[in-house]
Amino acid sequence: MSSTTPSDTPAEAATVRLTVGQALVRFLAHQHTERDGVTQRLFAGAFGIFGHGNVAGFGQGLLQAHVEAAESGVPAGETGPDELPYLLARNEQGMVHAAVGYARTKERLQTFACTASIGPGSTNMITGAALATIDRIPVLLLPSDVFANRLPDPVLQQLEHPGGPDVTVNDAFRPVSRYFDRIWRPEQLLSSAPAAMRVLTDPAETGAVTLCLPQDVQAEAYDWPVEFFRDRVWHVARPVPEPAALARVVEVIRSAKRPLVVAGGGVVYSEASEALRTFATATGIPVADTQAGKGAINWDHPLAVGGVGATGNDAANALAATADVVIGVGTRYTDFTTASHTAFRDPGVRFVNLNVAAFDAAKHSAEMLVADAREGLTALTEALAGHRTDADYREEITRRVAGWQEVTERCYHLGHGPLPAQTEIFGALNELMSDEDILINAAGSMPGDLQALWRARTPSQYHLEYGYSCMGYEIPAAMGAKLAAPDREVVAIVGDGTYQMLPQELATIVSERIKVIVVLLQNHGFASIGALSESRGSQRFGTRYQMRNPETGLLDGDDVPLDLVRNAESFGVDVLVAKSVEDFRAAFRTAVASDAATLIHVETDLYGPNPPGSSWWDVPVSEASTLPSTRTARAEYEAGRAAQRHYL
Repeated sequence: MSSTTPSDTPAEAATVRLTVGQALVRFLAHQHTERDGVTQRLFAGAFGIFGHGNVAGFGQGLLQAHVEAAESGVPAGETGPDELPYLLARNEQGMVHAAVGYARTKERLQTFACTASIGPGSTNMITGAALATIDRIPVLLLPSDVFANRLPDPVLQQLEHPGGPDVTVNDAFRPVSRYFDRIWRPEQLLSSAPAAMRVLTDPAETGAVTLCLPQDVQAEAYDWPVEFFRDRVWHVARPVPEPAALARVVEVIRSAKRPLVVAGGGVVYSEASEALRTFATATGIPVADTQAGKGAINWDHPLAVGGVGATGNDAANALAATADVVIGVGTRYTDFTTASHTAFRDPGVRFVNLNVAAFDAAKHSAEMLVADAREGLTALTEALAGHRTDADYREEITRRVAGWQEVTERCYHLGHGPLPAQTEIFGALNELMSDEDILINAAGSMPGDLQALWRARTPSQYHLEYGYSCMGYEIPAAMGAKLAAPDREVVAIVGDGTYQMLPQELATIVSERIKVIVVLLQNHGFASIGALSESRGSQRFGTRYQMRNPETGLLDGDDVPLDLVRNAESFGVDVLVAKSVEDFRAAFRTAVASDAATLIHVETDLYGPNPPGSSWWDVPVSEASTLPSTRTARAEYEAGRAAQRHYL
């Protein structure tokens, strides 16, 4: 739902002549969100990289709005009422990741627009669009497009599709966008722009929203109704449970002997952590978490059992294996959460799903409770008054969690050498970072170690992008998170593989004087996929950064002489080199004390050791092979997948 403030000018007489680019900037500047009585701008600004497709359209609109604001007396550093602050990005995918990092830190109530030029500039954003939609994070993408008038057809970078001239490369955005439109005529923006805002602000529908802008249309003038630019407030609802559905869910939970909550990202985004703690305390039901849900309940709560699934811990997975009722709150049950449908092993296990999206609430033949996580948990706590799990079950929970904490302590303080294990660096970080600092990661072996070991104390401390697990997300997302939370330390952990894929936004970080800390763990290869390859019989093939060996013809020669320290320094960030865990502790304290962006480089052991595994993940192994290692792995795979099941 949205509301608008009244105009001082009669609507029938009021128009203003603007280009589409200028009008879109002004429209976006007047969009707001409201939840729980707090109103704020929906768009904090626009990231952009300009080319011939947008420099004289949307780009000119951004410039004109800024100049007009300055001429009207808006002080430097402040934003005019019709203006969007502009940030120059270095990579189109990176700027979408930055917008996602910002929006996630703002609990999906604020975001950025992202503008790119026609062709490769725009299609570079597709990966970011997929990430945003998979993770249910709002971003507005404004890819430039072909000429609507088709006079210079085909233009530079245009895909000529013989099946029809209205197909462009931007149609690739359709399957990864929650809303898609191409603005062939200026007046189409009058209906499409508000429709796009509705999707961005709907907690059940949000994701990437794409409005393609033909380059001639961006510069075309139109007489816009002034009321189009009124301040519009999009009210982010908290749907309450339907009474009959609540009664059905309560009946299932009361019947359980070994219930288990799986808390997902929806708990965090709806700010339902206090309601979750209250629910767990009142009912004695343990709470496991997903990657997006870690921190939804503080790690030291008596009923917090930690990460569940393929990268979970022994305590949570043992409880999951014997749970007779699984209560999913704000989770979409990815294969990592369910351990590829092997985590929940009780023959009669039933599911209760509380989710704002009916699509997710219906998964695993669950009893559905379609509602906001906070409102739903509050209603469940009240409806279950007096109900509590058995003392023996609660004692088992305490015992299992204590056992895993002993494992965590060992992983954090291994004393491994000569190179430290990455778990030791994580342990130092976990101890050094405050409750309000933000840890960012996305890919490689790190998410698995972090979900199993990290002791998250607040809902906002743990920022893992694991819906798309996109290598390269971390550095731009750290920039976005810091823009959203300037008073908090933001720490991005990356491996050398991730760093090489997308370091460019370090230049944006420096140019905007944004203070972030990047922890770069250098191990000369892909640690995660190397270990996976070895376990699946493929002998770590193609997972180390090594020179081509003329004797074998393979990439098994000397290490590639990468100098990531000098590379990072070339972007203008401060770089500190740590050779031990104690060096790292000292370097981190230095980075915290600094006002500048800092990268800490640490050599770690490619081969771990990593936390002990307690679950399974379905990665198929070749059914036929001449390699003994592959044949052995196939036999192990067949044994592992025997536990897979449909939850019917």
